[in-house]
Amino acid sequence: MTLSNYKNILWDFDGVIIDSMPIRELGFVKIFEGYDKEKVEQLVAYHRANGGMSRFAKIRYFFEELLHTSISEEEVYAYADRFSEIMRELLCDKNLLIRDCVDYIAHNAATHNYHLVSASAQDELRFLAQQLGIAHFFKSIVGSPTKKADNIKNILAEYGYAHAETCLIGDSHNDEDAAGKNDIQFFGYNAAELEASKKSPYIKTFSSL
Repeated sequence: MTLSNYKNILWDFDGVIIDSMPIRELGFVKIFEGYDKEKVEQLVAYHRANGGMSRFAKIRYFFEELLHTSISEEEVYAYADRFSEIMRELLCDKNLLIRDCVDYIAHNAATHNYHLVSASAQDELRFLAQQLGIAHFFKSIVGSPTKKADNIKNILAEYGYAHAETCLIGDSHNDEDAAGKNDIQFFGYNAAELEASKKSPYIKTFSSL
């Protein structure tokens, strides 16, 4: 099974197109800098282990599971907005792009249907794609707070894509699960745990395709 079998390709953003993990971690440290450092470190560890999960869910996790306190939706969105401000400032650096992946996208975008599907906040995602000069490669750019599995479902319906001709490329088990929920093929990339699990096909490098 190879990527060449698919004409509709959905791409994750963080860890696939851009090397953003250290900056995402810094974002959580900054928005929660007034809280117990040990709890914030636990959140960062949770963030690392849960790629493909939205910041909204991680903010709720921080308060409800680590601090054992409630948080309103308004407060969740306020923290998420602050997080997004930091990301807009720090992630516009084209040097963070993963060239192995972006060069492949640029070379093949004209002959495939590409969509950017991320757990990142949608407005932020679209802003970053424009600033990084990659937005034109994608027919749509969608993110949270809508769950990734729901965004995939919506793309399949809106564009009338056949499931057998559509795949998702991601770097986390959450991405793999989102693909599975929509009965489309998943390809792992840039994630040692996905390569080791051998549950799904794995792309070591796009330059070899």
